[in-house]
Amino acid sequence: MTTVAAYAAPAAKAPLERTTVDRRAVGENDVLIDIAFVGICHSDIHQVCEGWGKAIFPMVPGHEIAGVVAETGPGVTRFRAGDRVGVGCMVDSCRACANCKAGLEQYCTEGPVWTYNAVGKDGQPTYGGYAQKVVVDENYVVRIPQALSLDVAAPLLCAGITTYSPLRHWNTGPGRKVAVVGLGGLGHVAVKLAHALGADVTVLSQSLRKKDDGIRMGAGDYRATADPATFEDLAGRFDLILNTVSAPLDFGAYFSLLRTDGVMVNLGLPEEAAQLELQSLFGNRRSMSSSGIGGIAETQEMLDFCAEHGVAAEIELIGADGINDAYERVLASDVRYRFVIDVATI
Repeated sequence: MTTVAAYAAPAAKAPLERTTVDRRAVGENDVLIDIAFVGICHSDIHQVCEGWGKAIFPMVPGHEIAGVVAETGPGVTRFRAGDRVGVGCMVDSCRACANCKAGLEQYCTEGPVWTYNAVGKDGQPTYGGYAQKVVVDENYVVRIPQALSLDVAAPLLCAGITTYSPLRHWNTGPGRKVAVVGLGGLGHVAVKLAHALGADVTVLSQSLRKKDDGIRMGAGDYRATADPATFEDLAGRFDLILNTVSAPLDFGAYFSLLRTDGVMVNLGLPEEAAQLELQSLFGNRRSMSSSGIGGIAETQEMLDFCAEHGVAAEIELIGADGINDAYERVLASDVRYRFVIDVATI
């Protein structure tokens, strides 16, 4: 067992503070990772605030982890000391159900073991990446290509795979028209990925404040949803709409933007119940769906794709003493576009 410095929330809604946590000893198939960078995801804030239900405290958040292998167990075959690696939202699963066997560990029928705010198979709480080191089974670790700097790669372990997986599942490519709702931590990566896949991309945002950024990232069009004319102009246009925001929406208005057999996929998870009038789905065989992260193999595919196509998160690097301020700024939508913690400052 190794004791490492970390930042944790001692209780629900409490400011994060410096502390220590114990990491298990490196087992047969484990990888010990020196964490270099970890992204701040909005879901970190939801969970620290118990917005999605009761949580486990003290809580060390962080599931966008990038670092370097420091040690491997004797049975590890995929990694060795010095390798650049990442860990995303899950660190284990049952490995035996149909979904796990199909590479869909994120939909494990017994429930995956999340990187933090969960209980591992050893009965101990999991602690995330706001810490100096982490120990993870090699089967839940991915390789970060040399073409990606570790700091800008870290957010891809959640924001990247959360947007890449539905884009792939719904066959995004040339000739497809994709709309991205929101240009934030997820949305800006979604725009880059959809563009790299060859789609015609439109950003739907409350205002035009980030229009120049959206166009630079690959959007061919950028519309303000506060303007009623937007929904009239774009009616029946899109094959796929990715909703990356957690705020309540007028879903009926967005469904009107779908062409025949179009689908709106929700990636953000609101803390409150969403309201939906089923009548708004009728006509044109429209669908509403959702998507989580991807499996381990798809996460590796995403990283390789990003390296090949020059896709990376746009970040603001902060020290650990800035975490609580960063949380406030995320809630105020005051970040372009992902906070990343330099773990050397912990």
